[in-house]
Amino acid sequence: MIGTSLTVRNWTIGAGKPLSVIAGLNVIEDEALALTIGRELKSVCEDLGLPYAFKASFDKANRSSIKSYRGPGLEQGLEILAKVKSELDVPICTDLHEPFQAIPVAAVADIVQIPAFLCRQTDLVVATAEAVEKSGGVIQVKKAQFLAPHDTRNIVSKIGEVMSKPRVILCERGTSFGYNNLVVDMLGIDQMKQVGCPVTIDATHAVQLPGADPRTGGASTGGRREGVATIAKSAIAAGADGVFLEFHTDPDKALCDGPSCLPISEARGLLTKLKHIHEIVNT
Repeated sequence: MIGTSLTVRNWTIGAGKPLSVIAGLNVIEDEALALTIGRELKSVCEDLGLPYAFKASFDKANRSSIKSYRGPGLEQGLEILAKVKSELDVPICTDLHEPFQAIPVAAVADIVQIPAFLCRQTDLVVATAEAVEKSGGVIQVKKAQFLAPHDTRNIVSKIGEVMSKPRVILCERGTSFGYNNLVVDMLGIDQMKQVGCPVTIDATHAVQLPGADPRTGGASTGGRREGVATIAKSAIAAGADGVFLEFHTDPDKALCDGPSCLPISEARGLLTKLKHIHEIVNT
């Protein structure tokens, strides 16, 4: 067993811990929006007694179209994330895409995320593990859309070859069978927990419709925003230790994955329900 509970800064996840929340923006648009979303989510989580980490990407490297907005980039993006971390006093979660990014990202992010499409890239996994070993943070691995849940043990094994005490979270985000859709098998939650790691559910990306946004004729990813709550509640009921969610002040105007993210006004109601479900399951 790698470790069924983890702590980084004041954020906890796993057995015997409250429902953990990783939430924020899909991608950084500007500093003001990041602070607005982070401040509201921190307030909600403090009121509910839930450990909170702010999430936002500095670069979305796997956009459907080369013309799609990707984010401010590594340098400016990390500056904004560092500002959120300092001003709001919250842990930071962000993803990376290339090995050279591991050290600067781990210097800012308490939770370094390996994207689903890249989770089997050995050089990236090893570089991330080496950087996080030095920083004292945590790695969150998104399960690839093409992997069976139990196959995540191979990724955790790679990390274990580098880190003296692997600190890994596994994240479910749906499986793709083509045809512009994703399917979440809730039985996979327990299978990934049996690998020995805490498990989160990325309820936002799980409702994506890859390459099926009618607004752009398939040049971007569509989504079923109304399904986020259903996926989140089901996964927590199935035993997930934490939830990964993305919000926006005006989702229809979000620069990336708007159809999948929720309005920030819905955060309190949803997280309240998820807290209650988590408490019932773990009583």
